[in-house]
Parts: sequence; C-alpha cells; structure tokens
Amino acid sequence: MAYLSLKDINKIYPNGFHAVHNFNLEIEQGEFIVFVGPSGCGKSTTLRMIAGLENISKGEFYIDGKYANEMRPRERGVAMVFQSYALYPHLSVYDNLAFGLSLQGIDEDVIEERVLATAKILGLSDYLDRKPRALSGGQRQRVAVGRAIIRKVGIFLMDEPLSNLDAKQRVTMRSEITDIHRKVGSTTIYVTHDQTEAMTMADRIVVMKDGYIQQVGNPYELYFKPVNLFVAGFIGEPPMNFVRATVNDGCVEIAGEKHDLSLVVGERINEYNGKDIMFGFRPEAISLAEVENSFKLSADVELTELLGDNTNVYVDMMGDKVILKVDPHDTPKMDTRISYCVPHKNVYLFDAETETVINKYE
Repeated sequence: MAYLSLKDINKIYPNGFHAVHNFNLEIEQGEFIVFVGPSGCGKSTTLRMIAGLENISKGEFYIDGKYANEMRPRERGVAMVFQSYALYPHLSVYDNLAFGLSLQGIDEDVIEERVLATAKILGLSDYLDRKPRALSGGQRQRVAVGRAIIRKVGIFLMDEPLSNLDAKQRVTMRSEITDIHRKVGSTTIYVTHDQTEAMTMADRIVVMKDGYIQQVGNPYELYFKPVNLFVAGFIGEPPMNFVRATVNDGCVEIAGEKHDLSLVVGERINEYNGKDIMFGFRPEAISLAEVENSFKLSADVELTELLGDNTNVYVDMMGDKVILKVDPHDTPKMDTRISYCVPHKNVYLFDAETETVINKYE
C-alpha cells in the first residue's frame, strides 16, 4: 500500500493546451479512488502523470512522502491496467501472468507459487494453459488485472479497464475488481467516464471537468450533496432534472404555478430576488400522490419507458424536459397531463450564473 499526495498539479502541453489545472488530492493507503468525468476532462492525463508516463508541468507529487516528480515509472512501484488487455497472444495465461516476474529474474518456484495464488484470486485456475484467443473478454481482462496484482506493488492504476466489455460483463467485472482490491489492499486509482462504475466501486470519487476538479467525496456525498450544477447532472442515472426559473419576492413560477422557495432556503432566497436560478430534483424523488411539505407540479406526458422495477416518464413542463421515475403499476398514459409532488427536502436550488448550489441537502 502507498500514500499519495498531489499538490497543485498542472499539465501544460508544448502547444499551450492546459489539460489539468491545480489538481490537489491526498490519497490514503489502501483507498480505492475513482477519477470520473466526460471525455477530455483530464482524468487519464492525471493518471499518466501519477504513473510517470507524462511529465508534470507544475506542482509536486509525493509517494509515501518522497518527492516523485522525477522518478522513473519503474521506480514508483505502480502497475497499470489499460483499456486494451495488452496480453501476449502467443503465450498461455500462465506465461502471461509470469512474464513480468521472469524479467525480474525471480526463481521459478516463487513464480509458480505467485501465479497459482493470483489465478485462484481471479478464478483463472482452470484456464492457465489457454491462450488469450480462447478466453472471453471478461477472462482476458482478469488476466490483465492479474499481471498487475502479481507484482505486489503498492499502487494500481486502471484506465478505463472495462470499456471493451459488454454490459453484463462490466457488471460482473465491477464486483470482481472491487473484491480483488479488498483482498490485495493496494492503493488503487481507477479512471472511467461511467458514473455507475464510479458510484459502485469507489471509496471516494474525484469528479473532473475541463481539467478542473469539481468535487471530491464518497458516493453518498456526490449523489445527495453536489456542490454545483455539473456534479448534480453528471452523477445519477437518469440525471437530475433542472427547471430554469426566476426569483421574485421569494417565489418562482414553474410551469405556470408560483412556489414559495423560502420554504426550502428560508430568508436567504431574498438574496436572489430578480435573478435566475435552476430548480433541481432527482427523478426518483417525486410522488404521484399528495405529500405534505412538498411542491405540487404539473406536466404533459410525452413518453414512458417500462424498465421492469420502475418506469421512466418523460414529461414537458412548458418547454423544460423532465424525467420522472415511478412505480410501473402507476405508469401514466402518454399525451395526458399529470400532477406530481416534490418534497421540500428533495429540492436543489442552483445559482444559474455561477452554477453553485444554493441549498444543502440534509
């Protein structure tokens, strides 16, 4: 296990493109950290700087308290798992796992012991004689993970390792990688654009956009206590709903109906008098039945999607598109007008100009 410290890390390429801005993060020993964000947000670049594959333009990077900016990759005690499996097609699973150890000149008996132990952890014991072409995508990815953990390093770096798998395989591998992390205990940094992977695997999540950290926190904090509009809309599936409104005398008009926002944020709402805000709520945080201490809204049903355990209802609120998640037995008919309630405690308000959250979920 290893402790990592990144202080004001920046990446600026020779053409002037500033890929990562003032990245600050303290990573505890044995933590599972996930970098998540849209393509081009700087998450993979940051991972490569940690690995030593990219130079750090500005800032300081420490591994276990030692200055690591100038360390070569092999001196950092890291092992990487990439999007491509990068297996040797002519070698068996056993030889793929053993390859790195053989290069280090480790005794054959020790190599065999570690290969067999790693294969057992990964459920590959029955496949050691097979070539990669005879394995499924999930099994190949387990071999790639095995080549990393067999080295017994303190830091695992994973860059979109599940993106080449189908949906069912991704679900299985998510739980397998999490289980491997618990067994091995190495500090792990995992990069993905898939917020579901981030929410289900991470101890803490780093949400990035345009090279900047937007928020760092555990999955609960990011889902229920987003600090800005981007995090609120990025984390969650379906995403949070947003309805644009203007504050007048502590009230907003949404879909033709006035609502008293002082019930949510108290007198502070008067600071936003005459300003635009975003009224937000999660798709599942609504009720089709009357609820006390809630805002009652109306909308026109445009489309419904039955997903089995719930139905996504797509509605129009005078131009604002909203998704409601309801019980499948309560699915409304299309082209009808419905009313629904959003409890005060489930409402999020955001400053439309700065995009920062106005109220905090309790």
